[in-house]
Amino acid sequence: MSASPATRKPVYLAVYDTLADWETGHATAHLARGGYEIRTVGPSTRPVTSLGGLRIGPDLALADVRPEDGALLILPGADLWDTSDDLAPFARAAGEFLAAGTPVAAICGATAGLARAGLLDDRAHTSAVSFYLAATGYAGGGHYVDADAVTDGNLVTAGPTEPVAFAREVLRLLGVYDGEVLDAWYRLFHDSDPEAYAVLQKAGAR
Repeated sequence: MSASPATRKPVYLAVYDTLADWETGHATAHLARGGYEIRTVGPSTRPVTSLGGLRIGPDLALADVRPEDGALLILPGADLWDTSDDLAPFARAAGEFLAAGTPVAAICGATAGLARAGLLDDRAHTSAVSFYLAATGYAGGGHYVDADAVTDGNLVTAGPTEPVAFAREVLRLLGVYDGEVLDAWYRLFHDSDPEAYAVLQKAGAR
């Protein structure tokens, strides 16, 4: 059973220059509707600019975030994951979150960042395609799963074309939706299934 909204810890959403705007919106919107506060975490508190040109002023600097204070760390994709080492501190933070038992959810290029940090060597995971991660030289190729999104313990991974599946796994992990309601939520937002909308209405989910 998930904690009540009054006692839930915040969800940390990493934000940095070139972040892929579209990859985490389903997850953060429905986490917020489920009672979770979303707090943005940047390299510093200086504004960053997304791939879509959105300027975001982070609520917190990464150095001020502690794993035990959060419910989840979300790492979006970004060009910087593949073009520099600027985001390596976020991968290291993910390792600290996982070691502390706090979940991490990584999508797109962030999965490559985790691979480079050795965090996928012993965990089932997915990404855009297997050879994208293989190019990092990581040792976890045998744990790669060809799926829309994968959860292994407290780690969620997904590729860039699967923001709805990514959100599905996050919502399941934090107990926002489950069972028939979670299935209906996914069918509504992934497949535009009108019957799924009726299920959500009946359950009082949005």
